[in-house]
Amino acid sequence: MPPRRTPSVGVGVVPAGAPCGLAAKVVAAHVEGFLDLPARVLAGRPPPRAALDPHRLQYDAGRAIECFEEESFEGLPKVVCVMDGDLFVPIFSHVFGEARLGGRVAVVSLFRLAEADRGGGAVGPQRVLERVAKVALHELGHLFALTHCSDPGCLMHFAGDCDGLDRAPLLFCRYCRRFLAEAVAGASRMPS
Repeated sequence: MPPRRTPSVGVGVVPAGAPCGLAAKVVAAHVEGFLDLPARVLAGRPPPRAALDPHRLQYDAGRAIECFEEESFEGLPKVVCVMDGDLFVPIFSHVFGEARLGGRVAVVSLFRLAEADRGGGAVGPQRVLERVAKVALHELGHLFALTHCSDPGCLMHFAGDCDGLDRAPLLFCRYCRRFLAEAVAGASRMPS
């Protein structure tokens, strides 16, 4: 069997807040394990103050992405920033993560991922880390131009709450998996 060729597309994972280091390591491990892409945890940064909405006490996800896009991140083409602050977009009271379709930077928030499940059961750190990995892989899918999938058995299916996130598998459907593979292959052929 010939050795597997490592794609030239790398993914940076940035902890943006004090408690985000372990979550960033888990996200990087999932990117490597599930997507077979090289990933590395970059130096931590504070959450972008310019994205903090003083009235909502939440970070505007779109503005946070813009702030992070101003950084070079060692020239990596795709970056996932793991934040501890609560994120919102104008049409939702909160989001777990956000990315622009085909963009370079995604943001993921730990803030609401420790919420109890529908039955009121406590959520341990293992479940929080699984949730952040799912959100990060979903948002990375958007960075590679995947849209939301209608298949509830696909990680690209929209999950608006923690219960939906818990039901989501840590897998892409065959269509999203193929599209993602093609997108990664296309990105690795692009000049740096």
